[in-house]
Amino acid sequence: MAKTILIALFFLLVLAWYLSFLASRLDRLHHRVETSWEHLDALLQRRAAIAIEIAHLPTLDPATSLLLTASAFNAREASIIDRSDSESSLSESLKLLQLDENRTLMGDTDLANELLQITEKIRMGITIHLESVQAATNLRSKTIFRFFRLAGHAPLPMRYSFEDDSL
Repeated sequence: MAKTILIALFFLLVLAWYLSFLASRLDRLHHRVETSWEHLDALLQRRAAIAIEIAHLPTLDPATSLLLTASAFNAREASIIDRSDSESSLSESLKLLQLDENRTLMGDTDLANELLQITEKIRMGITIHLESVQAATNLRSKTIFRFFRLAGHAPLPMRYSFEDDSL
């Protein structure tokens, strides 16, 4: 009798340890989603700042400058709900800029290079964020996570539609 109680207690302890391990794994994935979003957000804010700098170039025509300035300010000030549309709008506005064969933008090589570099970093940041969201979503969809409510009250990680845009 005592032996069966000890065996049952052992299995309960192993189950508790395993559930704790799974919960901490999910917590680490949620943390990774949050940090990847914070990094991506910082890159997007920097892109908007570069767009504002470009809009103030004296060689840029006034219509493009106005459109670029409006899109950049909307992207910087948008709420989390409107963020996707604002970022897509900024991406479309930046596509209006024409880089010549020397990768210069209206005579400014530094801003053109910085814009190209930040765009590449954003692409990489989007990829990392999407992988993090997908990993957390896949883990949360497993039966053991739903049955034991291992996610707690953490919100489901979300994707934004601008992440599907081609930059």
